Amino acid sequence: MSSDKMAQALNILQKISEDNGIPRNIRRAGTEAIKVLQGKTYSNAVKASNAISILEECGQDPNMPLFARTAIWQAISFLEQIRD
Repeated sequence: MSSDKMAQALNILQKISEDNGIPRNIRRAGTEAIKVLQGKTYSNAVKASNAISILEECGQDPNMPLFARTAIWQAISFLEQIRD
């Protein structure tokens, strides 16, 4: 179950990081969150928590398009469901 939620979040973040209509710093945060989620060092819950932290930080950006903000909230929602 948690791997399914992780896969859904990764899919959303991949779309964000590849969309040239989204500001560069937000795409960079999406890419950074992907790297954290794909890491091997920590448990899934710790990786999800670290990715949420990255995404919430960029979620405060006033230059973020509304569709990107909604996508990030959706990814955060999936990541919040991941438990060990």
